[in-house]
Amino acid sequence: MKDVARKSGLSIATISKYINGGNVLEENRVVIDKAIKELGFEVNEIARGLKTNKTMTIGLLIPSLENIFFTSIVSNIESILIKNGYSTIICDYKEDKSLEKQKLDFLVKKMVDGIITMPMGCDLEVINSVINRNIPVVLIDRALKGVECDTVLVDNLNASYNAVEQLIILGHKRIGIICGPEDIYTAQERLKGYERVHEDYDMTIESELIKKGDYQVESGYRLLLELIEMEEPPTAVLVTNYEMTLGAVMAINESDIKVPDDISIIGFDNLQLAKVVKPPLSIVIQPVKQIGEVAANMILRRLKGDNSNFPSMIRLKTELMLKDSIKKVEN
Repeated sequence: MKDVARKSGLSIATISKYINGGNVLEENRVVIDKAIKELGFEVNEIARGLKTNKTMTIGLLIPSLENIFFTSIVSNIESILIKNGYSTIICDYKEDKSLEKQKLDFLVKKMVDGIITMPMGCDLEVINSVINRNIPVVLIDRALKGVECDTVLVDNLNASYNAVEQLIILGHKRIGIICGPEDIYTAQERLKGYERVHEDYDMTIESELIKKGDYQVESGYRLLLELIEMEEPPTAVLVTNYEMTLGAVMAINESDIKVPDDISIIGFDNLQLAKVVKPPLSIVIQPVKQIGEVAANMILRRLKGDNSNFPSMIRLKTELMLKDSIKKVEN
């Protein structure tokens, strides 16, 4: 530090503050970085972490690195954290509950300063044990009852409500839905929206029109075929995540039915898919960039000691983009 102070012309106190993760003036940061580089020094992050009890790393725990929705959120989280001097450790628990627990424990042992996670079914005691260590935790996409921490969600109930309502307005009476697993929060909320709009419009909910998949491509493919092969098939279908939407589109392409002449369809999540499918696909667009930014800024606030409005639950609105994959039906 003495060498850097002499080289930069700044005080040892300023150098010490910067090296130990404190905030310094931008012009001083530039001068210090230049001096450190010219002197050939490197900060030992492990040693600094032991000294300050901060590793300047955030753990990101997601269900799958193969899912474009999850990875897009991670990308936006990283962009914010990098600007604030934080690195990330990204863990994929492969939608396996036992692996989720192991990965959470791994992040704690790596002494991350905070954790942002999309929980699947992790034991509440495990997450609470992390919180009890004073490690800030932010849940995204899925809420957990019995856990006191910040949560960033999409308004899934109104997302599906609004999509199905548009189909009802167009005269559709038999509307199918392909939703996710019963134990996943997003799937529960999207099904609630489907049910509530039927109740509000005094329409009968027919259980055979509700298909429960696993958020994977194959289930979207299989369940769409089940719907169109019914003796009295639905005139419209809402598919409630990207992978199942992709599978449903594949099933339609391999069948003799035409969109929207034979069936109207609304999918989820992927704007690029909506543009390449013919006719252009109507979709529910989730605010992926906003989810990542809100979650990252939330955990940064907690790490700075700002505990105002704790725990916060933030619900972000979706956008419904209507294209040529739906049409009005005559009754």
